[in-house]
Amino acid sequence: MNLHQANSLLTNITKKIQNPNFNEAYRQKLDDKLNLDSEGKPFRMLVFRGSPKSSQKSIRHIDQMREEDSEALQNNGNQRIRRRLPKKESRVLDAPKIKNDYYTNTMDWGKNNILAVALGTEMYLWNSVTTDVSLLFKATGNNYPTSVSWSEDAKYVATGFVHSQLQVWDAETSKPVRNLQGHSQRISTLAWNNHVLTSGSHDRTIINHDVRARRNEVSGVKAHRAEVCGLKWSKRGNLLASGGNENHIYVWELNKMNSSNFLHCFKDHSAAVKALAWCPYDPAVLASGGGTDDRCIKLWNVQKGTNICSIDTKAQVCGLQWNRHHKEILSGHGFGTSSEHNQLCLWQYPSMTKVGGLDPHTSRVLHLSQSPDGLTVVSAGGDETLRFWDVFGPPVTDTRETSVLDNLLSMKISPIR
Repeated sequence: MNLHQANSLLTNITKKIQNPNFNEAYRQKLDDKLNLDSEGKPFRMLVFRGSPKSSQKSIRHIDQMREEDSEALQNNGNQRIRRRLPKKESRVLDAPKIKNDYYTNTMDWGKNNILAVALGTEMYLWNSVTTDVSLLFKATGNNYPTSVSWSEDAKYVATGFVHSQLQVWDAETSKPVRNLQGHSQRISTLAWNNHVLTSGSHDRTIINHDVRARRNEVSGVKAHRAEVCGLKWSKRGNLLASGGNENHIYVWELNKMNSSNFLHCFKDHSAAVKALAWCPYDPAVLASGGGTDDRCIKLWNVQKGTNICSIDTKAQVCGLQWNRHHKEILSGHGFGTSSEHNQLCLWQYPSMTKVGGLDPHTSRVLHLSQSPDGLTVVSAGGDETLRFWDVFGPPVTDTRETSVLDNLLSMKISPIR
């Protein structure tokens, strides 16, 4: 079935091996007996029909068909992930007295499907399954929550306050179970890593608290020269990213946080860095977003310590959320000089091509949080609304993929030719 080999075997002239015991006359007579019929004409058995040129053309045609169908499969795959943004929110909730403060982080969606959000001096829990709302606590005096974060098992919700208190609450009993010390100014950001709660403060320090230990402070660092307004642990829990109001990003290794020996310090942003998000498909990639004077989303390779790319979004970046079902990232925006301000923008990864934007908020987007199933994102705006978006979703099954795969198995592009 290999036309090239057949052509070579039938047409190439090979050197004959001759037996010296027979003379030329005998060999000629033997050759005539083997190659000529009774009429003296050459046998026509196993005669190659067709030229090498035509056979090569046929082979190229088969290969071309295979390449075309391979491209069709790839193009169909690209069409499957080309999705549209929802036309409107799936739900809108009022959020009166929410603090319009870029540097705070006062909303988090736990794995128990309960959204915790601070409204003024009060902390509320909203159950996304039953739609029930409950008041967890109300701060007294001029104190109020400035950060909130659910534990990984969703049993506890941690809250940082403007007057430097840090409390851990039992979500089922609605009672405080720990008061953690260490900061002297407001706690702007929180992040859990198993039983360790990490806090960042206006006092420029980062503290790791072991919520099981009597002496809660297990390690701490002070490298930022301004307020720490963003914290994110990697999925593996071995790396911590911190963003500050001095425009720097630090990447810390868990086992080296007793000293100020950071793994990397990225200084490319030109405004405060609050928005941080680790890529769910590539643990070496960190996304960051800069404030009003920067307006950029940057991707970093933390293994190499290099910047992968930078995208000017034309507006303050207040939040970032990766899509776990498609290779996309969603950004929430605040102040800007163009139409992109107060928007939610969806970007393809790794090209960072903009898919589209949503702009229902009449004030800047303050916070973004994602549902446990990774399908819905909630945005909190300075317009005192919480808006829920079914912007992320599982891959959509496309029947065109089946037909292309069937063609791959057909005789048209079979590997036997």
